[in-house]
Amino acid sequence: MAIIIALIPALAWGSIGLVSGKLGGNAYQQTLGMTFGALVFGIGTWLFLQPTLSTKVWLLGILSGLFWALGQSQQFQAMKYIGVSMTVPMSTGMQLVANTLAGALLFHEWQNGQQVGLGLTALVLLVLGAVLTSRKESTGEASGNQQYAQGIRTLLVSTAGYAGYTIVVNAGHLGAQAVVLPQAVGMVIGALLFSIGHDAINRETALNVITGLVWGTGNVFMLMAMSSVGLAIAFSMSQMGIVISTFGSIFLLGERKTHKEMTWVTWGSLLIIAGGVVLGVMK
Repeated sequence: MAIIIALIPALAWGSIGLVSGKLGGNAYQQTLGMTFGALVFGIGTWLFLQPTLSTKVWLLGILSGLFWALGQSQQFQAMKYIGVSMTVPMSTGMQLVANTLAGALLFHEWQNGQQVGLGLTALVLLVLGAVLTSRKESTGEASGNQQYAQGIRTLLVSTAGYAGYTIVVNAGHLGAQAVVLPQAVGMVIGALLFSIGHDAINRETALNVITGLVWGTGNVFMLMAMSSVGLAIAFSMSQMGIVISTFGSIFLLGERKTHKEMTWVTWGSLLIIAGGVVLGVMK
């Protein structure tokens, strides 16, 4: 039963791109709708668990949520440029690299030779995985190359946002249960700010509340998994979601891949999963 609980975050988070892709809307509508759903979960978590919310938790939690809104909105934007099947594994790899380096350089989490060795191994796996996943067979079309370049630039901004989201929580030593509601408030504020002038309030926004509920479900079960099977296993298994998002987008959303690109994506995804597992072992 504990392993099933640990698999639910991967299933939920790996489905976000597929759910939002089916529900439609632009990146701003998807982000705003998702944050409303996350806020519902944040309020529910606070009512059920009743954590203590200090001024520090509110301020840093909202700041973390603002960073998250930047990361998520730009990830949705990247999906428009290069598709879900390329965006999610690349974003996963970039986030893991950013968080690994932040842990090592800012929080001094690498305390001995074994951790340095595992950390460097994980970074190599993640970088190789991201490179393989991002490879495209040359078509000679200028428009396709421009879309790809724009997608990569957008992902870099997204990664910076996601990195800020986790770094603020780690630096502030915020409790996982207490920070959920303040983060959700920050997410909504950030999504509202980023969506100004982008026709963000409409039917698609309301539909994408479902995406936020899916994300919130993964978040709740991640907390449950950490308490039942430990952070290492829960963290590692959550990385399996890229399999769902990558291949689901190809087979369910109809994103086209050449035979070579399918091979590169498959191997890249496996390397990113392996890097996530190594990081889980470290933690």
